[in-house]
Amino acid sequence: MKLACQEGLVPGNSLPERLERLHAWGYEGIEFWGGGLKERLPEVQSALKNSPVRASTVCAGFRGSPLDADPRERERACEDIKELLYVAADIGAVGLIFVPIFGGPRIPDLRPLASPEQLEFDLLCLLLDELARTAEKAGTFLLLEPLNRYETHFIRRLEQAVAVCEKVAHPHLKIMADFFHMSIEEADIPAAIRHAGQWIAHVHLADSNRLLPGQGHTDFKSGFAALKAIGYTGYMALECGIAGDPLLELPKAAQFLKAHMS
Repeated sequence: MKLACQEGLVPGNSLPERLERLHAWGYEGIEFWGGGLKERLPEVQSALKNSPVRASTVCAGFRGSPLDADPRERERACEDIKELLYVAADIGAVGLIFVPIFGGPRIPDLRPLASPEQLEFDLLCLLLDELARTAEKAGTFLLLEPLNRYETHFIRRLEQAVAVCEKVAHPHLKIMADFFHMSIEEADIPAAIRHAGQWIAHVHLADSNRLLPGQGHTDFKSGFAALKAIGYTGYMALECGIAGDPLLELPKAAQFLKAHMS
């Protein structure tokens, strides 16, 4: 397993400086925010070319929502996602992290015909079939992320994301597992990871309080053991707040995580 960090967490006046610091601290990857990334493509490609640190992933950055009631918002989201999949491929990233919807449902309740959640599931699977095909053409992956109950009503546990992946059944649709969201929603984080198995293609790291690993009380050792048990060898990227000076705390977090990976 390889450690990565979101670009915005790393102090520095330029991307090359941030990459240099990450490498010195023991990180192997960097995760980019998707918003505006296409316009930065030459800068990012140039910096990565001269660094041993690789692009791990692209995190969201698309407009609209694929599950909006307004078809124009759905179309806007899908077009942005397709574009970002090609951007992710252009920088050599594993894939694009994708959250279907934040907050409550926007689709009407049509019970007894169908609940909003059932309509969302069916619509999402239909859209993901096309988006996963785009990911395949681009040469990257679409990474479905479950959130927690305070951020979404839909897809909050890994098993729910697995159900979507199994329904779509496309090899370029995978899951992104986030330790912070799992600490809220999963009764047993290692068991949830083992159940999701080979669907997991990326991991986000944050402690129970959404700060750096080691600044809360999440049991990372058992979670990492479960990832090893399913044969996971990919990136695990920090997505969290930092209590203290990042120049001191980011290297300390890398040391903490590597100790728990062994």
